[in-house]
Amino acid sequence: MRLVDASVEAAPHPFPVVVEVKGLTGPAQFSKLSDALSALLASLRALPLTVEQLDYFDELFGPDSAQRIGHRLATYGEVRSLAFLGLTPHLVKLYPADPGSPQ
Repeated sequence: MRLVDASVEAAPHPFPVVVEVKGLTGPAQFSKLSDALSALLASLRALPLTVEQLDYFDELFGPDSAQRIGHRLATYGEVRSLAFLGLTPHLVKLYPADPGSPQ
């Protein structure tokens, strides 16, 4: 975790973001954070996750989370979590897209 001086202005959002579930989905870029969160939740809901995990991801990446997630992306550069399929962990990752990346 990196500390950020409060006087440094964070990047404006919405901004293009990339989402992926390592080992299950490739990186997908979205121009709007809300679209990225919706697609990520849809991908996670399609997996055989436990009810507890699905509830957790709904809370973490649900429609009301865009401002919080945008702030974390601007401040820390990424948002990470783990999804467990059985005993196998898969990294769930959101991060700002590089300005020149194709969408």
